[in-house]
Amino acid sequence: MTRVESNNNNAGAVPGKAGSVPETQPVEVVIVTGLSGAGRGTAARVLEDLGWYVTDNLPPELIGRMIELGAAAQPPIRRLALVMDVRSRFFTGDLSGVTEQLRVAGIRTRVLYLEASDDVLIRRFGFARRRHPLQSDSPEGTLSAGLAAERVRLASVKAAADVVIDTTELSIHQLHRKLEEVYGAGAPAALQLTVQSFGFKYGVPLDADMVLDVRFLPNPHWIPELREHTGQESVVSDYVLSRPGAQDYLSTCHHLVDLTTTGYRQEGKRYMTVAVGCTGGKHRSVAIAEALGERIGADTGAVAVDVVRVVHRDLGRE
Repeated sequence: MTRVESNNNNAGAVPGKAGSVPETQPVEVVIVTGLSGAGRGTAARVLEDLGWYVTDNLPPELIGRMIELGAAAQPPIRRLALVMDVRSRFFTGDLSGVTEQLRVAGIRTRVLYLEASDDVLIRRFGFARRRHPLQSDSPEGTLSAGLAAERVRLASVKAAADVVIDTTELSIHQLHRKLEEVYGAGAPAALQLTVQSFGFKYGVPLDADMVLDVRFLPNPHWIPELREHTGQESVVSDYVLSRPGAQDYLSTCHHLVDLTTTGYRQEGKRYMTVAVGCTGGKHRSVAIAEALGERIGADTGAVAVDVVRVVHRDLGRE
């Protein structure tokens, strides 16, 4: 069932005490590593969307402290992703020894290793216009030499990995789906939808993915007994929703949002904002936004949407 939220406002070291984490809510750690340019940054963003708390190049001696702090947080952090690259001191020690001690402490630990062919990595570095972290350390000073040195340094890390993904032939969306299958806890990450009302005279929201214009409906502003009320009140919403075309428009918008959110989720997007505008953002847009949010929230078949938030950006500005 989709959850609806309405906002009426304007808009080498190993864990010390980590083993004390309650067994009923085990901590999971995934170490994200691999070759530079193979997709660690993308993997980190995907894991964050899937509900993992992501840290970048955390020193090994702080892993245990991080787990303790996460367990004591409200809400507790139970899924921690540690992104580490060749520049980290983490790779000067024994990865298998560190992960084994984490597991002995009762922490489920997995290692994700990302790699790609030299040709693809060289092309990616060319697009990004940056140097390889080991390039200057090699006698030749070339990108190819830096990649070769990195492969040698990370050979034992790759051998200890639980999951190895070659991103040579993968698009960002394909990598997203692979990671979702492995680390999504058995359920696809859903999309969070925000339905936002606004007034055109204050400008269209810059972050809107879809803009709906309801100024074709009669304006309650010109009806004296409705002017001081808002679209959140039944006296206005009943009027707006009973106007010719209002229900057909709502049904069409609902269908359009459903199609779009399904496609967004397949493409790895996790957030969408639908902006509903009228002249001042007080009557028509508010009533339609509330009604659209209710329809989507009540549609148990809209599996692509997990949470629907309804917010009113310009309510109260007049």
